[in-house]
Amino acid sequence: MTNASNTSLIRAFGLPAARTMFLFGFASGLPFLLVGGTLSVWLKDSGVSLESIGLISLASLAYAFKFIWAPLVDRWQLPVLHRLGRRRGWLSFAQALLAVCLLLMSLLTPSGGLMLFVGLTVIAGWAGATQDVIVDAYRIEIAPPAVQGALAATYTLGYRLALLISGAAALLMADHLPWSLIYQAMAAIVVFTIIVTLLSPEPEVEASAIAADDQPLLRSVASSIVGPFRDFFSRYAGALGWGLLLFIGLFKVSDQMLGVMALPFYLDVGFSKTEIAGVSKLFGVWVGIAGAFLGGAAVVRYGAHRMLLVAILLGAVSNLLYVVLAWFPGNLSVFIAVIGGENLSGGFLGSVAVAWLSMLVSREYTASQYALFSSLVALPGKLIGGVSGFMVTGMGYSGFFIFSTAAGVPALLLYLWLSRRLPKALLTINKAP
Repeated sequence: MTNASNTSLIRAFGLPAARTMFLFGFASGLPFLLVGGTLSVWLKDSGVSLESIGLISLASLAYAFKFIWAPLVDRWQLPVLHRLGRRRGWLSFAQALLAVCLLLMSLLTPSGGLMLFVGLTVIAGWAGATQDVIVDAYRIEIAPPAVQGALAATYTLGYRLALLISGAAALLMADHLPWSLIYQAMAAIVVFTIIVTLLSPEPEVEASAIAADDQPLLRSVASSIVGPFRDFFSRYAGALGWGLLLFIGLFKVSDQMLGVMALPFYLDVGFSKTEIAGVSKLFGVWVGIAGAFLGGAAVVRYGAHRMLLVAILLGAVSNLLYVVLAWFPGNLSVFIAVIGGENLSGGFLGSVAVAWLSMLVSREYTASQYALFSSLVALPGKLIGGVSGFMVTGMGYSGFFIFSTAAGVPALLLYLWLSRRLPKALLTINKAP
């Protein structure tokens, strides 16, 4: 059994699809910090208050609401660009828009007009979120469910390497170069991802997944929006379906709550941007990659559902490490230990979550349903992130970190409830034979 499992692991990670998802993971990861954590440092350097930074983080809510336009991406093809295929056409469009927005943000800067700058951030967030919709659908369509754990791991490897560029590299350069030049360099890297898209294969498409050209517009729109929900509730009827959606919205809350306030916290406890880049964005990313591969291997070996419980527990408890860091401000050894533990658990949770969500998706509505699920995952954390500056001001950093750990309890209770009601066949998907 062990030899067969090891063979399954090697075969899963060696697929061409796994290499493709590494490149697309890089493309997806690059803009995330540029409209999130890295941007918050630029804003702080520009004299923007913590409360305003928290509110401005809502500009990236596109990642939470991408399910709204995902049916459009799922069913319709773009004029001219449809020649590249449904997925690659939309992907190249989103990437080109992202590159333009980053370039314009670099030319304007927060000091040059904050409202317009935020507007560009919103559009960049929309482009990045749309790219996520397409890449997630591509991953599910390019390979069977049994290897989704491996694809999630290689995707996460590319994603986290991109975080090195937009996180660690950006912060290191920010100690020596203006932010405008850094964002121009990021725009140039996005152009590289367009080339990757053009050279990648287009997944096979079922005819039913594309809106017919002769179908009336209103009927096509209605089918695109209603179809994914009708399909989901036909497979998970009644309370089970609603319980699944609620659980999807809660199981990563603890892990996501720290996003906006983490970098300001590091600065407030006495670390320089160079130290943050080296520990949080360089060392932390590599530890996160290790966690992602552990998670992917665990999914292939033991199944996504079983490993999800382990991942939720690790993600919630790891937030308490930040309380320890608050007790030892400026202590580099403690900082390294905290970042190591947090990123290992975060990488593990990320791979397991991707594989688990993928097994819920119908291949007829790949982009729409996965976008809905991932939006539900992101929405509570984004909303809490928007008021996180006020929470830290009111309860202090330590109180905020303890609250974020406690926020994982409802998800654990729902997990136990769902485990008794989900089909047994679904609970063993992704598990090696």
